[in-house]
Amino acid sequence: MPSTFKQILDKITTEKAPGPSPAFSVFHVLRAIELLAEKTIGRSRLTEELKVGEGTIRTIISRLKDAGLIKTSKLGCIITDKGLKLWDEYKAVFRKKVEIEENELTLANHNFAILVKNRGHKVESGMKQRDAAIIVGARGATTIIFKEGRLIIPYVSNDVAEDFPKATNQIISLLQPEENDVIVIVSGDGSEKAEYGALAAAWTLVNDGG
Repeated sequence: MPSTFKQILDKITTEKAPGPSPAFSVFHVLRAIELLAEKTIGRSRLTEELKVGEGTIRTIISRLKDAGLIKTSKLGCIITDKGLKLWDEYKAVFRKKVEIEENELTLANHNFAILVKNRGHKVESGMKQRDAAIIVGARGATTIIFKEGRLIIPYVSNDVAEDFPKATNQIISLLQPEENDVIVIVSGDGSEKAEYGALAAAWTLVNDGG
């Protein structure tokens, strides 16, 4: 799967503009696209959902519009065909994202798990994913690979089903992983921190190398 969606989203987030640096990340942009893929939304609702200031929302909307991913009208922000195509590309890699209950691998009351399709070969020790999650405010992350019919955690467990049965049941039932898929479980002190942490951790598994 080409990573054009990653290039576009990274550009939206990092491009320079006059004034102070934008107070948002690629994960705010992703959340905005996710919401707009469902329905037309006004600026005030986006501000509320993304929990950022009005000025930041104006910048996000402006950059999404300049990239051709959305258009605006009196009804609010509307995703374009290009925006929907990008969202479909994103979902083909980041297949599922779910909130999960506490288990042996969680560290807080709020926990998200995300499945990244066919990226097991990108995982080394899992530290890169953990660090990315912590940087955006999460408490921690555990990276799991589905390999040869079982779940493994590098350097921790060669059989997650045996060592962490509750976590395994949640992963299998909610995410249904296949060979070489990666599951990242992220914990946070709030739902938003856990969710953004999961996205940040998963983002490290996608680059131009495929």
